[in-house]
Amino acid sequence: MTDIFYQHDTYISPFTWRYGSKKMRWTWSEAHKRLLLRKFWIALARAEMQAGIVTEEQVADLEKSADSIDIARAAEIESEIHHDLMAEIKTFAEQCPLGGSIIHLGATSMDALDNMDAVRLKEAMDIIISGTIELAADIAEKIREYAHTPCMAFTHIQPAEPTTIGYRLAQYGQDLAMDLEELYRVRASIRGKGLKGAVGSSSSYTELLRGTEMKPADLESLVMDELGLKSFTAATQVYPRKQDLVILNALSNLGATLYKMAFDIRLMQSPPFGEMSEPFGAKQVGSSAMPFKRNPIRSEKVNSLARLLSTFPTTAWHNAAHTLLERTLDDSANRRELLPTAFLAADEILRTMNTIASGLRFNPTAINRNLDVYGVFSATERLLMELGRQGADRQEMHEVIRGHSLAAWDALQNGKENPLRELLSRDPAVTAYIPENAVRTLLDAADYTGDASERAIAVAEEMESLLTSR
Repeated sequence: MTDIFYQHDTYISPFTWRYGSKKMRWTWSEAHKRLLLRKFWIALARAEMQAGIVTEEQVADLEKSADSIDIARAAEIESEIHHDLMAEIKTFAEQCPLGGSIIHLGATSMDALDNMDAVRLKEAMDIIISGTIELAADIAEKIREYAHTPCMAFTHIQPAEPTTIGYRLAQYGQDLAMDLEELYRVRASIRGKGLKGAVGSSSSYTELLRGTEMKPADLESLVMDELGLKSFTAATQVYPRKQDLVILNALSNLGATLYKMAFDIRLMQSPPFGEMSEPFGAKQVGSSAMPFKRNPIRSEKVNSLARLLSTFPTTAWHNAAHTLLERTLDDSANRRELLPTAFLAADEILRTMNTIASGLRFNPTAINRNLDVYGVFSATERLLMELGRQGADRQEMHEVIRGHSLAAWDALQNGKENPLRELLSRDPAVTAYIPENAVRTLLDAADYTGDASERAIAVAEEMESLLTSR
């Protein structure tokens, strides 16, 4: 996986050089694709050697040139014959004077291409799973660290009741654990087409193996074992395109989890909240026009790429639904872009979110300020319960609290400090039942978080159990 310098005087995808890891780019590169195709052809030749159809010398000849791909020569041949796979076969055959004649023997194009794609899908899923594990471990650690740290919760982007930072993080962690379980399941389910020929009936292999002791299913098993794949029991000219849909749905679901987390960070980084922020480099520039800006560009990138990722299952759905009869070719062109870009987008989203999570910052001053300003409103519920226990009329006390609360909201909207704690602790209707100091204690929302801490830790334990069980 050496660095490649690209010419920028023509269009190249941002995923070619800007987004995605080198490892993911290599997985979907033309070089890796052609190396995997040669791996398939050599596995096929070895299996056919066991059937007595080809010779050991022919297989050895193929093996000598296994890594000698020549994309320029293949492109030259393709420009003449207009068939990319046959161009690759001819390029390989030119390098193999003994074995060239038996390359692709008995196979149809999609026997090679779909099995090659299945190998790449497994490799790409491994990269995604690795990034998801890294993120899940980081989030689980932060859930534990902040499980007992109170903060203000917001519903409808309005102050609601207190929660804890750890419990908020647990929402992301719980979703991420669901995603990881699905990624594991989908990764384990990936299968290749196998060796089934032009319409899935293995007729060419049946003919090829006539007179030998080997059956098409035996040949298929030998090849797939060498590729590290299982095969679909039934296939047409291609493996069921439903597999692509299942895979892209799993990636899209992961994108939804990370989108929400990134969007919440963007909200919490805005100065009116100010409680949370993504890392910001010492030399990082926030704006070309406004030097003071600290824009959440990493979280915004996650949201941007996740939106793109969310669109891919739609195309995969059409590919699956429109595989008419035993095969149509109207999925081929879009899959050249669909699968690599989906995985590269998911990879970049994960890489970015791992950077955000590892450097995520919490601002205690802002957290406590918001809790102090808004938490007192939710704590009035606790005051109301205690007034009822002390014998006060619930309805009367509800009106007292409501009246002071409205006055307090009006004060806040006019830029004043929240007077609610003072208004209630000095109201004779309230202090007739509860002493002033006790009222103030009841209106301290810092410990009005229910069992959020315990539930946060429980989520961390579930995540850690999942991470250590694999």
